[in-house]
Amino acid sequence: MSKTTYPLKLPASLKATAAPLAKEDGVSLNQWITAAVAQKIGAVETAADFFKRRPGDARPEDLKAFLSGAPDAQPEPGVEIADHLK
Repeated sequence: MSKTTYPLKLPASLKATAAPLAKEDGVSLNQWITAAVAQKIGAVETAADFFKRRPGDARPEDLKAFLSGAPDAQPEPGVEIADHLK
């Protein structure tokens, strides 16, 4: 595995939060940040793969058929619909 150096400009507040977490995990801050970046890449790639595999043939009438099975009832007291959704 090849490595490269990247001068990361990390806000002091993030460093102050991350450093104790790295210490708790028993790794250097650099290792901890590397693992965090790898975790984020994995999450983004997993989401992208999921959406690539999803069928893209959904139609509005499919949603209407689904919603037609919902009960015709008023919302419970205290549950309000935002004005922009009315």
